[in-house]
Amino acid sequence: MIRTAFFISDRTGLTAETLGRSLLSQFDGIEFKRITLPYVDTVNKARDAVALINATGQSDGRRPLLFSTMILPEVRDAIAQSDALILDLFEMFIAPLEVELGSASSHAVGRSHGVGASYTARMDAVNYALNHDDGGITRDLSRADVILVGVSRCGKTPTSLYLALQFGIYAANYPLVPEDFSAAALPSALSPLRTKLYGLTIRPERLQQIRAERSPGSRYASLENCQLEVRQAERMMREAGIHYIDVTSMSVEEIATTILHQTGFRR
Repeated sequence: MIRTAFFISDRTGLTAETLGRSLLSQFDGIEFKRITLPYVDTVNKARDAVALINATGQSDGRRPLLFSTMILPEVRDAIAQSDALILDLFEMFIAPLEVELGSASSHAVGRSHGVGASYTARMDAVNYALNHDDGGITRDLSRADVILVGVSRCGKTPTSLYLALQFGIYAANYPLVPEDFSAAALPSALSPLRTKLYGLTIRPERLQQIRAERSPGSRYASLENCQLEVRQAERMMREAGIHYIDVTSMSVEEIATTILHQTGFRR
């Protein structure tokens, strides 16, 4: 079965996407065609969106699912005219909150993704993560909240960037390479910072698949080499007292949340 799901918002649509995708993930055996409609912030734009939603329903032969985070009442009323299962995510939560808090909400657009001190801090963290990716720059490593270590292509870079962008965590990452294994010691830049190190490991079979996409037919991507590197990296991390987790079947979000939980960093 294929169903179309719309995520519609008067701003970026990220909140609607996050909540909607999380809900849809609970339904196995259904393929969802996802369409995001951001910045629907006028009645005219809402009417255009309704026309698209209704046309999609007619084409599919089933009414679409509509996850909405509209704030402006007149725009929300226009969207309500669509022939879809409408899940107004803000309305579900704001009305009970108004009752509980005894206060009317501001109905201000864009509050959840506004630019402020938190945003600036997250952008600074992203710049730090980019500058300290794959051990490219070793100065200021002591400024990092966490330094992710592991073999090449085990997920260090996306996890570092996710920690930075979502939580403002200063995350560097540093690859463990065959030269380190031959020396049987952590890279000199990492030795003084062991308390900041956090390891990622991965099953060799999955690592081989990832590397083969980038360097097919190379020794770097061979299963034998992947098995050797993973085994040596895990041994090095154990001997150095570095906590590490197997990320083979984990999403970036799960990896980041696990790191936050186990290290005690504040989100």
